[in-house]
Amino acid sequence: MSIKRSRRDFLKVVAKIGTGICASSLLPGNNNTLRAIYAGEEVSLKSRVILAKDKRFVNINEKADASIISSAIDSAVARITDSKNPLGAWKSLFKENDIVGIKLNCLAGRMFSPHTEIVEAIINGIKSAGVKENNIIIFERFNRELEDAGFNIRNHGSGFRCIGTDALPSGGYDPQPQVIGSVGSCFSQIASSYCTAIVNVPVLKDHDLAGVSIGMKNFYGIIHNPNKYHDGNCNPYVADLNSHPYIKDKLKLVVCDALKAQYHGGPAFKPQWAWDFRGILISTDPVALDRIGTDIIENKRREVSMPSLKEAGREPKYIKTAAKLGLGFDDPSLIDVISI
Repeated sequence: MSIKRSRRDFLKVVAKIGTGICASSLLPGNNNTLRAIYAGEEVSLKSRVILAKDKRFVNINEKADASIISSAIDSAVARITDSKNPLGAWKSLFKENDIVGIKLNCLAGRMFSPHTEIVEAIINGIKSAGVKENNIIIFERFNRELEDAGFNIRNHGSGFRCIGTDALPSGGYDPQPQVIGSVGSCFSQIASSYCTAIVNVPVLKDHDLAGVSIGMKNFYGIIHNPNKYHDGNCNPYVADLNSHPYIKDKLKLVVCDALKAQYHGGPAFKPQWAWDFRGILISTDPVALDRIGTDIIENKRREVSMPSLKEAGREPKYIKTAAKLGLGFDDPSLIDVISI
């Protein structure tokens, strides 16, 4: 296991037990950042969320620029993994024999789903790690959602696959439900049986019940009964679901498409409450990314004189619950937001 991989796993352990680890291993860092020695390396006890913003991500014809987006994602992955170059970064995340699932969020159709240019950049990065293209699966709940979002269904021949769970034999879900905390569900066989690694590709948006729908809630799209888990602003259901080994142990990267974002009226696309944020959020910590994404939405709501999500009765409490389960960091003091 590489040191870069160990650093990420070490942060997961720290998130699980809190920062009250062996005091002899802690060092004062710059700007009061807590640091530790792990595997002979000084490690920041903070998660990183990369915020890539560039007006050039979308050109004057409202077309996403694949080259600029790809370069930004490569740079972000290198920063997250402490790698000297993008090739080393992608190799630190994926093994050559991995079968990698790319979970999209296509609920809102072509106008508000992950851009194909972002997905292509991720595919190219995964391939650079030595993963064969036919071991890459782009997936969603339904074929029609992928098609409505502009993705072509591909389940035969060479190259990556792009398919909905519903197109798999026998409905695509495991025959028996699994219980984790408050959730009892049958999982998509793509996540449970096919994939050894997952990249989560959500969009940045408000949700009328959960408060926000960013990364962690996107995994409602891999269970057969998500409608059961929306009470209490989806808390603790989202957190419990994300603690399942199919997600917790397989998730390697979150790349949130925020070229366009929405601060009210979600999860469906409501153009009157959407804005051109022209950003991409990237992290290996799903909790930290959701926290920073929520802050962006809250800031926009304040800007347009809307009440906070808490004041609106839909605070996304599941983010803090997920942190308590050790899935990542929710505390802003333990999150480095790096702008590129």
